[in-house]
Amino acid sequence: MPVTPADALIIVDVQNDFLRGGALVVPGAERILPVINQLTDMPFQTIVTTQDWHPADHCSFHSSGGPWPRHCVQGTYGAELSSVLHTRRVSAFFRKGTMRDTDSYSAFSDAGGYHPTGLNGFLHERGVKRVFVCGLAYDVCVADTACDAALLEFETRVITDACASIQPETARQATSRLHQRMIGLVTTRDLNMRA
Repeated sequence: MPVTPADALIIVDVQNDFLRGGALVVPGAERILPVINQLTDMPFQTIVTTQDWHPADHCSFHSSGGPWPRHCVQGTYGAELSSVLHTRRVSAFFRKGTMRDTDSYSAFSDAGGYHPTGLNGFLHERGVKRVFVCGLAYDVCVADTACDAALLEFETRVITDACASIQPETARQATSRLHQRMIGLVTTRDLNMRA
């Protein structure tokens, strides 16, 4: 499955708060950083990254009755992309979860589908037909991004060894969701990378 100029790589939320020492650590997140960096050296014409970029009183936080600890607050170190991540070839950066009263997991839109990030149009303008999704966390934002990409009629693949999950059970549920939507699960080996 060689990468072509019509393919895009979407790197989801490789941010300090999801890494060791952060506010919402994804187990094994450090393991995938070298893998993602290798992917950025592949001949993707378009590479984008996303960031959770929450106001301090975002609706998803425990303090507001939401399911998550306070994380990736706008302008903080925790919201920054990891300094280990290679961004030299990144074409654009998309921020999500920016509005207090609207949750957002997908790189394409908020959870209700009312506030698009602009990623869909950005990819179409560049002639992208197929997207490969990786990053954090597989069972939340990666899965939602992939499902929205498929809904928007991109051929969609998730690169499993370039993802990490919050919990094994929710990872299994995410895999089931992806299979139901006919989204392919691949590894870096499938993309003709050298181990």
